[in-house]
Amino acid sequence: MIDLKQLRADPERYRTAALNKRIDVDVDSLLELESEQRRLQSERQRLLEEKNSIGKQIGQLASQTKKAAESERATLQARMKELRSRPTELKKQERALDDELARIEPQVESLLLRVPQPPDDEVPIGEDDSDNVELRRWGEPRSFDFEPLDHVTLGQNLGIIDSSRGVKLAGARSYFLRGAGVLMHQAVLRLAFDTMLGRGFEPLSVPAIVRERAMQGTGYLPIGRDQCYAMEEDPICFLIGTAEVSLTAYHMDEILDESDLPRRYVAVSPCYRREAGTYGKDTAGLYRIHQFEKVEQVVVCRDDEAESRAWHEKILDNAETVVKALELPYRVVHVCTGDLGQGQVAKYDIETWMPSRDAYCETHSASRFYDFQTRRLALRYREESGRTHFCHTLNNTVIASPRILIPLLELNQNSDGSVSVPLALRPYMGDLDRITPPSA
Repeated sequence: MIDLKQLRADPERYRTAALNKRIDVDVDSLLELESEQRRLQSERQRLLEEKNSIGKQIGQLASQTKKAAESERATLQARMKELRSRPTELKKQERALDDELARIEPQVESLLLRVPQPPDDEVPIGEDDSDNVELRRWGEPRSFDFEPLDHVTLGQNLGIIDSSRGVKLAGARSYFLRGAGVLMHQAVLRLAFDTMLGRGFEPLSVPAIVRERAMQGTGYLPIGRDQCYAMEEDPICFLIGTAEVSLTAYHMDEILDESDLPRRYVAVSPCYRREAGTYGKDTAGLYRIHQFEKVEQVVVCRDDEAESRAWHEKILDNAETVVKALELPYRVVHVCTGDLGQGQVAKYDIETWMPSRDAYCETHSASRFYDFQTRRLALRYREESGRTHFCHTLNNTVIASPRILIPLLELNQNSDGSVSVPLALRPYMGDLDRITPPSA
């Protein structure tokens, strides 16, 4: 949710943000409706104040009537009669105002929930991920002295990925992991989780099913509704696409003490995404799937831009540390405006080299939001002086699997069809150093 005061003060900034983020919202209509809403609310407040004053005025007139001369008494009594009849008229006016407010308020809320948070000035302007700007690289993509296999073929040959039965059971973009595939999947999650514990993040086990308020509060609704799995409950609930939702909404409707900030949370959770709009794209393999698991980090800090920026670099470093431990070549890109989400003011992606795609591909996203999410969630903190502020929030993928298995399998394959296990994962896999075909 954006700050309406800032919108009124500088509407052009939000028009530009909507254009650059490719979000369809009529800022001018919102301003007109919201102005009319405030006028109606002001008028309703005036009527309420008038109603409250009538009794006092009648009492004063009654007292004056007793003391008044005969010539003045009739005038005072007429005024009291007029005042006694006034509440009936005021009730009619109130009902009319309430009806008009009931018509306008949903329109204001609907538009307000679509207005994007303007990106920071340094964010590159662009249409899509092809316009993201590379910041740095780590490691070198491997050169093979044999014909390398893609992760699907490797997984099938090794007996660790079974896509055909996954599709038979659950439809497209579904899969089974088996044997050492499961061990590697769990190992990367454990490595990432343990890394975050070592960096002072508090672990939480989070709900994977949340109510609409949590999804809306974190910015995944209404714009991203087509990507969500909804459960027709009463009230309606959603399967989360990331633990960010549960972690960020954990303190919804609360006022924290400034001394308790920052809050640093980490969770591993199942994640569910519809992948709407990707029909026919990346249907084979583990790159774009409906269900996966992710270790997510969330920071809740003070209303301070410099502090938010500092945490953004720290959470990015947390994820880079894990990718380096896995010895995977990657690059960091500064995400352009057209590839930013509605609430993000800036985002870094980590893209890991995937031989079968002959490209660096997204495996991590680190985002900062300032107060966009906390305004929706009513999440604030109180200074020692007693003044309250909306918190700032940030989040980042520490690891997401099984997508990360793509570079792990492809970059560590051997000419005999086996796959070497990175040193960092071996303690989590019973010291297994190589995954070999079943017949080997």
